[in-house]
Amino acid sequence: MAHIRWMIRRDMPQVLEIENQSFEFPWSEEEFIRCLRQRNCIGMVSEEDEQVIGFMIYELHKNRLHLLNLAVLPGNRNNGVGRSMIAKLQGKLSADRRNRIMLEVREKNLPAQLFLKKLGFRAISILRDFYEDSPEDAYLMQCRYQHEQVDAGNRISHLIG
Repeated sequence: MAHIRWMIRRDMPQVLEIENQSFEFPWSEEEFIRCLRQRNCIGMVSEEDEQVIGFMIYELHKNRLHLLNLAVLPGNRNNGVGRSMIAKLQGKLSADRRNRIMLEVREKNLPAQLFLKKLGFRAISILRDFYEDSPEDAYLMQCRYQHEQVDAGNRISHLIG
């Protein structure tokens, strides 16, 4: 069973391996380190049997979380690893503070778009010519805080049957 923890320096070789297997234009080690040195930037890994099988990098902003990078080892995809990492982020949302998660997704990255849509994300705009490494557009996707509430009507109708 995988568990999620803070990323540490010795995770970097495994994180880079996952990054390189996951993306056409992967981040370099320098890009990871530059990002993670910023005060509001956080790295987390999903680990199973002392092996990093996924990671995410996000920024804390006053009223939102900005997901910068998320990847899962190809052999561990579709096993709930990415979903559990997104759920961890969603658990940090609240109505009165950080109330949404935002991220950019390449227009060609249909698997990521469909994955995020299943988890409640919606494309809210198109960012033209967004990437430095290709002329590709990005979708700005967002997931808003959902207040968990028990619907009394459903409970009663369930009892009535």
